[in-house]
Amino acid sequence: MSMPGPNWIEANQHDLMEAVGEVRTALDRAIKGKAFDAIDNQVAEPASPSHSVLQTLCSAFGLSRFERAVLLMCAGVELDGRFSSLCGAAQGDPAKAFPTFSLALATLPEPHWSALTPVAPLRRWRLVEYDHQLDASLLTARLRIDERVLHFLTGIQYLDERLANMLEPIGGDELVSSHQLVARDIAAIWAQEDYGQLPLIELCGADAVTRRAIVAAACSAHSLRLYALAAEHVPASAAELEAFIRLWEREMTLSAAALCVETDAVDRNDAKTVAQVSRLLELVRGVLVVAATDRWSPLRRSSVSVAVSKPTAEEQRTVWQNLLADTAVLVNGQVVDLVSQFSLTVPAIRASVREAQAAGDGRAPEARLWHACRSQARLRLNDLTQRIEPTAAWDDLVLPPAEKSLLRDVAAQVAHRARVYETWGFAEKIARGLGISALFSGPSGTGKTMAAEVLANELDLDLYRIDLAGVVSKYIGETEKNLRRVFDAAEDSGAILFFDEADALFGKRSEVKDSHDRYANIEVSYLLQRMEAYRGLAVLATNLKGAVDAAFLRRIRFVINFPFPDLVQRAEIWRRVFPAKTPADGLDLTVLARLSIAGGNIRNIALNAAFLAARSDEPVRMTHVLHAARSEYVKLEKPLTEIGIGGR
Repeated sequence: MSMPGPNWIEANQHDLMEAVGEVRTALDRAIKGKAFDAIDNQVAEPASPSHSVLQTLCSAFGLSRFERAVLLMCAGVELDGRFSSLCGAAQGDPAKAFPTFSLALATLPEPHWSALTPVAPLRRWRLVEYDHQLDASLLTARLRIDERVLHFLTGIQYLDERLANMLEPIGGDELVSSHQLVARDIAAIWAQEDYGQLPLIELCGADAVTRRAIVAAACSAHSLRLYALAAEHVPASAAELEAFIRLWEREMTLSAAALCVETDAVDRNDAKTVAQVSRLLELVRGVLVVAATDRWSPLRRSSVSVAVSKPTAEEQRTVWQNLLADTAVLVNGQVVDLVSQFSLTVPAIRASVREAQAAGDGRAPEARLWHACRSQARLRLNDLTQRIEPTAAWDDLVLPPAEKSLLRDVAAQVAHRARVYETWGFAEKIARGLGISALFSGPSGTGKTMAAEVLANELDLDLYRIDLAGVVSKYIGETEKNLRRVFDAAEDSGAILFFDEADALFGKRSEVKDSHDRYANIEVSYLLQRMEAYRGLAVLATNLKGAVDAAFLRRIRFVINFPFPDLVQRAEIWRRVFPAKTPADGLDLTVLARLSIAGGNIRNIALNAAFLAARSDEPVRMTHVLHAARSEYVKLEKPLTEIGIGGR
């Protein structure tokens, strides 16, 4: 219910006090002992001006003439100082200076007992309350008007304080064209139905900010106030939930409000919480939206599912250009690069621009914007995966020329994806398989993770390591859910996703003997499908390439082998492993290269040798390296017999 300007408030106050005066007249007549006469007294036909909040409330909650008078009697005690004494006098006991149902039945027009029941409007909607005293019956208990209702009658609007700590008011925000259409569709659904029979709107999509803005726009079309309820705040007990629903539906009527229940944080395996949220969604009437990444569990009420996609690439380009129009920071080609790499919402784009403009680190404006986008896009991924701060560069990577050339091809395809796919039109010709995927295979310690770091450094992108052994679940369907959460979050940034321990998921395509075999193959297919569609680079790392089915290998764009380093390569790794600042004395790289170990082990030995030298306050010498080598070989459960070291 919207409230007009200040002149209306004065008129409403006047009308309210006139109505209260009618009830005061009825009490005066009772005190004087006059019998009620529907023809002769002033309360026979109550005033009902069209702009009166009282009349609006009575119509909204279906109050009878008697129930209206009971409400006014309770309001009169709060608004008119004479009312309390009149109540006491009318009941023949000055100590009973308060309204009761007994007094109302005896003095007010058209009394009916049903007004006292819990299902009748006065008590169902908590318009009035009565004191639960052990020595007082329903008839003689003190009646009070609810504070929220009293203030509403006087023209004061606010959210009921019992709801305020649970609900968050939501305002509107800028929407791109595609999202404006979604908001209009929702508003059209609400316009076609009676508010008491509206279907539940299920708004599904990965971006909570955009979902809120869409619902707010739809509510604005109907002049509705929007409040959000986090599903984790839904009352846990049945009684508390019932009380919340009653208060909310009353507030919905008093404030012309809509409710959006946000369920992203709900663990769908928590049966108790899911049951309570479902009950809320099934029982609340009026304008109700449930917002989530995925559809909610099936409900008994009718619902309409509406999918929310991110702004299109063209819409994102327009937002970037509008926000940067006055800064002359980027030319159109650079905007294309940003949109190709990052898929951001309007608020995230706006935040990126503000962050870049505020940065004072001396970098070029384009670099500041790029890093601001990385910062905005990584917010969701940081909660799901392990971010690796890349330190390795091309010079740190020791690989055969062919493999290193393939890695450079991977970097080139990621760097020039926007030109080939968008500018040159390949995205229009190829409907699927635009994602850039790679399989890194080779023994442990041969440089697979380092190669991913090199690519991240080269491309100036975030690198995230996902342990597939931790993602794979024994519960059917859970692995796909885990993978979907990672890929959905990563879409914002196009970050490099490094799936380690791919052996946990990949294997020879097994003969389907039971449901678990069938779902294991489905999980692999789902991963490859998401990799093919992913806007960034997805890398699978495995120690056992032979365990990967050839049919799956055909769907991966690059397959790069990381061989066990030979003698020459091991010598090169030893040459590069010690930082330039590390003091060294007499290190014989030719001798050390005869240690038949991978690069990862060499790095471990070099680091441990440095600590041994530091403890002795000496430069790193062969004795330190060989001592560290013995420890590493013990860990590998191998005898240190590969080199003839004599008395070293």
